[in-house]
Amino acid sequence: MTSFNNQIRQIVLLLIIAFLGFLIFKELYLFLPGLLGALTTYILTRDLFFTLVEKKKWKPGLTAGLFIFVFLALIAAPVYYAFVLISPRISTLFTHTDELLTGFQAMSDHIKKITGQELFNANNITAIKSGLANFIPTFLNSSANILSNILVMFFVLYFMLAHGRDMEETVRKFIPLNDDSISALATETNHMVKANAIGIPLISIIQGLAAWLGYSLFGFGDALMWGFLTGLFAFFPIIGTMMIWVPLVIYMYSQGADGDATKLLLYSLVITGNVDYLARVTLMKKIGNVHPLITVFGVIVGLQLFGFMGFIFGPLIFSYAIILVKIYTNEFAKSYN
Repeated sequence: MTSFNNQIRQIVLLLIIAFLGFLIFKELYLFLPGLLGALTTYILTRDLFFTLVEKKKWKPGLTAGLFIFVFLALIAAPVYYAFVLISPRISTLFTHTDELLTGFQAMSDHIKKITGQELFNANNITAIKSGLANFIPTFLNSSANILSNILVMFFVLYFMLAHGRDMEETVRKFIPLNDDSISALATETNHMVKANAIGIPLISIIQGLAAWLGYSLFGFGDALMWGFLTGLFAFFPIIGTMMIWVPLVIYMYSQGADGDATKLLLYSLVITGNVDYLARVTLMKKIGNVHPLITVFGVIVGLQLFGFMGFIFGPLIFSYAIILVKIYTNEFAKSYN
């Protein structure tokens, strides 16, 4: 009877823990990218941090603060430069919406001549006007969300670095696996996060260079600046580079440069739009020996679950699934034979 009562108490306690965990996760889900960003940054810097603290005898709190300051500078510099570059263009865009719509129509006419399909009609134009009107509120809301996640990321990162050894030991105690399996998980996590965290910026640089080449070839002014912005927006999933080259193509159509606009459109669709996928499957394979299928399907899953951080943690989920099956086979399946 006592054993039965203990089981009931255990089940009730587990249900309460699960319910509280669900509530916490639900309310903090908005900040999940920031938490994952802190974990990514911790994995990338932990070896250097522990070297400075344990071997060079630097103070943990001051060293963590120094790391955060460096990362803030690395983030702030390109963001500020992009804002300085793009804000005048956005102002021009909203003061010349009629020319923009004329460009849309001109591009639609050319596409209709080639394919026989009408890209834009009255309904599309109305939707574009509505989208332009809603752009600023949406952009401000997204910017506030990104800023809050950056603050959460650095806040959490400080404590992860300052108390890294204690945190790792606590996590290790709660993982119900033997030491070899835990080491395998840690190695896979470190391996995959570093491969993606290094690979994504490299891929964005490659896309920016490809876009810059296209802008230069087809006579668009400020090609280097627009190439930089295209590479910067390549960080955004799916339609990142299109946020730059599509308006540029439309602008060229509105200015009557139909031939160069069509060439840039085709170049952007074929080269700029696809170099991302080619670089992803080749670089990830070379940097981290990540199978292309894990990269492609991992990113698809990760973007749905984690947003932008899905580029890193999506493939990690797939790798975890594979390695956990191997661990199960080694630790438990053999015991049934």
